[in-house]
Parts: sequence; C-alpha cells; structure tokens
Amino acid sequence: MPTSSPSTAVIIGASRGLGLALVEEYLKRGWRVVATVRGSHPTNLHDLRDRSAGRLEIETVDVVKPETIAALRQRLAARRFDVLFVVAGVGSGPSETIATVSTEEFNRVMMTNALGPMRVVEALESLVSPNGVIGVMSSGLGSVANNASGGWEVYRASKAALNTLMRSFAARHASDRRGFVIIAPGWVRTDMGGPNAPLSVEDSIPGVVDAIASQAGRSDLRFLDRTGREVPW
Repeated sequence: MPTSSPSTAVIIGASRGLGLALVEEYLKRGWRVVATVRGSHPTNLHDLRDRSAGRLEIETVDVVKPETIAALRQRLAARRFDVLFVVAGVGSGPSETIATVSTEEFNRVMMTNALGPMRVVEALESLVSPNGVIGVMSSGLGSVANNASGGWEVYRASKAALNTLMRSFAARHASDRRGFVIIAPGWVRTDMGGPNAPLSVEDSIPGVVDAIASQAGRSDLRFLDRTGREVPW
C-alpha cells in the first residue's frame, strides 16, 4: 500500500460482521480508519473506537438514502484516503426464487447490495489518492460462471449486478492509476453468514486486507477471493 504513515481507509458498513472485522484488522496494521454506521445507536464499532487511541473515527451513512451519501461526501471533502472499501449489504433467503420473491424484497436487496454501494463509490472515489484502491465486498455467489448449483437467486443476482456495475465503473476509469477490486471473502460465521459457515472471521479478514493491498498500483480491476486468487466472472 502507499508508504505514507499512517495510511487511512474509509470502510462503509462497519457496525458488525465483516465490516467491523475489517476495521479491527486495519487498526492492528497501524492504519487510521474512518468507518460508517447507519444510525446513532451504540455498536461494537463505538466500543472499538474507544480503544483505538484516536485512530478510528465513526461517520453515519445509509447507502439506500442518497441524501446521506451526499452529506458524507461533503463532510469528508477535504480528506484523502488510501483505501475506499464498501462492505454494506444484506442477505436473502437461499430458497427465494425469482418466481416467489416480492417486488419489495427484490428492490430491498438490489438497492442495498448493488445500487447503494456503487452510489457510494461514485460519490467518494475522488477522495482516494492516486495510488490508492477502491473496492467492494461481493461474494463467490456473485460469479455467474460458478453458478452450477442454483439457490440464493436474489442474493446471487444482487452481487452479480454489483460486480457488473463495478466493472463498468472501472472501464470508465481505464486511465486511472488507482487499483479497483471486488472481494469474495468466503462463507464466514457472522450474523449474515450464520453459525454453520466453514470460515471464521480470522480465517477470512486478514487475507481480504492482503487482497485489497495487492491492488495498489495495478490500475485495473480484479475479482479476488480471500487468498488473492482470481474468481471467475
């Protein structure tokens, strides 16, 4: 990553789960972090801030509310970051199909997992340093090529949409010196992943941070898993 000390990351969607774990990992590595929550109620992220010796700041944003994204952009306008990474997302039932899903549920998942994250990327990308990295948290289920088993139809569709939108963003910024990355962290034991997931947070997140770091200076887009391997589109 960039050699400035300390480096700074902005993590969108960090009140719990993988987002919170990402913040913890960056702090362990000596970074400064700006991390977001949706509301004002206390979270584990606030507890982490109290232990961070001033290296963690908390901001608020709801990725499905464009006015809150614009307000965050205004508050951060004078800042520069080495990493912008959007984690925000929601799950959807494994047996939910396009035949059964309600319009409201489909819109909720698509807005939160695809449109909202990309609106954040569009709003904040100019705050990322020339040698920095812009990334989003996707899923292996977002791989169209690997979908041989079906299931998770709405969630798969939302992550495939996120991947496609990120690829279009990268194409529009083809001359950019910054790296772009989509991460599939694996199936992890979190509130969203559930207790039966095979990976712990400790199995996944250090590798995710390494994979993000591997994009610094590459000026292209890759879809990577937690080990840094390419995931088929």
